Amino acid sequence: MAQRHSIQPYRLTFMRAVLQRVARAAVSVDGETVGAIGRGAVILLGVGQGDGPDQAEALAAKVAHLRVFDDDAGKMNLSLVDIGGEVLSVSQFTLYADTSRGRRPGFSYAAPPQEAERLYALFNERLRALGIPVATGRFGARMLVEIYNDGPVTLILEASS
Repeated sequence: MAQRHSIQPYRLTFMRAVLQRVARAAVSVDGETVGAIGRGAVILLGVGQGDGPDQAEALAAKVAHLRVFDDDAGKMNLSLVDIGGEVLSVSQFTLYADTSRGRRPGFSYAAPPQEAERLYALFNERLRALGIPVATGRFGARMLVEIYNDGPVTLILEASS
């Protein structure tokens, strides 16, 4: 009888962000708008087990300086810093969904809520320190996010742990 081997994939965790370039965006909780921005980016942020302050700082710098906005020639050569853009930051643990087995996602790779909230706050603080106005959702709440994606431009960013 042939021997079956169980192969476990090598897995690194990464602080993850989905960046969407937007004309405007807003987030509401229970019908109340808790954050809104004009031109800039919506950041859906996922914090994984093993992530720490270094990843939050590196990802904030990447978001602030990533050249995803058009210059006068229509080329993506400008960053949030360059255009004076804003960020709507929304914590999203579902970025750590493991869908490799079954039909229900597992979230064991996501950081525990208390740690995730601390690093989410640090990420937002670092963006503000770089001169980016930041509006936020409400950590742990069920939110409705309105996104007017400009382009559309959507990127997945990671900061390794």
